[in-house]
Amino acid sequence: MEVMVDIIELVKSAGVVGAGGAGFPTHVKLNCKADLVIANGAECEPLLRVDQILMQEEAQRIVRGLEAAMSVVNAKSGIIATKLHYHDSVEALKKAIRGKEHISLHLMKSYYPAGDEKSLIYDITGRVVPSAKLPLDVNCVVSNVATLTNIADALEGKPVIEKYLTIGGDVEAPVTLCAPIGIPLQELLVFAGFHGTKEDYALIVGGPCMGHLEENWEGPVTKTTGGILIFPRSHPIIVQRTMSMSHQIKLAQAVCCQCSQCTQLCPRNALGLNVQPHKVMRAIAYADASLIGDANGVLACSSCGLCTNYACNFGLSPSLMMTMFKEKLSKVGVRPYPESQIKPDEAIRLKRVPTNRLISRLGLSDFDVPAPLLQKKIKTKHVKIPLLMHIGKPAIPLVAVGDLVKCGDLIAGIPEKSLGANIHASISGKVVKVTDSSIEIKS
Repeated sequence: MEVMVDIIELVKSAGVVGAGGAGFPTHVKLNCKADLVIANGAECEPLLRVDQILMQEEAQRIVRGLEAAMSVVNAKSGIIATKLHYHDSVEALKKAIRGKEHISLHLMKSYYPAGDEKSLIYDITGRVVPSAKLPLDVNCVVSNVATLTNIADALEGKPVIEKYLTIGGDVEAPVTLCAPIGIPLQELLVFAGFHGTKEDYALIVGGPCMGHLEENWEGPVTKTTGGILIFPRSHPIIVQRTMSMSHQIKLAQAVCCQCSQCTQLCPRNALGLNVQPHKVMRAIAYADASLIGDANGVLACSSCGLCTNYACNFGLSPSLMMTMFKEKLSKVGVRPYPESQIKPDEAIRLKRVPTNRLISRLGLSDFDVPAPLLQKKIKTKHVKIPLLMHIGKPAIPLVAVGDLVKCGDLIAGIPEKSLGANIHASISGKVVKVTDSSIEIKS
């Protein structure tokens, strides 16, 4: 028991959060009991290469982090899930788990969204996590492979001060690199050979499906940044994102024919969670919110964007309409509830969308190229480190303007009796600004 408490404290001290999603504090996630720990290396977002490269380069650390997580939650087995065609990564992982009977690989075909927790758990165990429930409710803990490398670092007293991310899209040389947290996004673009302007190009933080359009190119890299993608502003993926909501609504009212293709291809619907984007489109068309039916048909949506990016043949955006309704329902206090009877679609595997077809549909085939790891330490003279890079409350600053800090020093802590994560200096230097939202350091 003492060893398990020590691991959780080390993870908490290091400020480890979920590196592949919303940033849930890992010390809280691991404070439980489960039969199975799943290492998520599916990385289903097109063009991103971080997890693939980490599994290839840091397989031993991933396994060490996985074993630490297993020991804490008292899991009998661990499974590393990744893509079948990641040949170098698979070979590295096989070597790393050799002789470890309690850890195995789960090799998947490349479909979207394979990395979604609920899809992944079903693929491996056949269990469906109900809406408003967690993987723990079906005796599983899921952790991204990048998070597991951070756990391995935490065991050695190393805090989270760097983030691996891919820089891709319309750049000369797509690359994956390790950057200090807080470094401006724009500062990293030169490493991929990009020298364009904001007037001609747009920047997406994250993947092309679930990432967000970022107008502030000086914004910082955070603990959850998975990638930076650059596209011409004339590219359909950017045109759709920059279209006003009022125009999207008018299109839905004028064009949607209720073919229900968005619902038929919805991964959450296929899991038996009854998400129905076509009903939201119907509600928009008739200006009648009651037509959405059961609230879980909206609230159980994973926001994967497949309905918009692949299913709709008319260029509409059901996922944006779903997000709009989710926000409206949340504001009036409507919450998802666990389904009592869940029956996955018998044709669920036939409904999975191959990633290469999705890439083609998005017009990204020319950008689907390797993004090799840059074997160079990225340095910067100035970082702006957000105090909220995780689910929970912002960290409380522990430094003041004028303080000198060393790389790795604790600069912000978890508010008392709150969900949160520690924040550390990613460079050595002087604290030049402290606000309620960030701490700036200059070397």
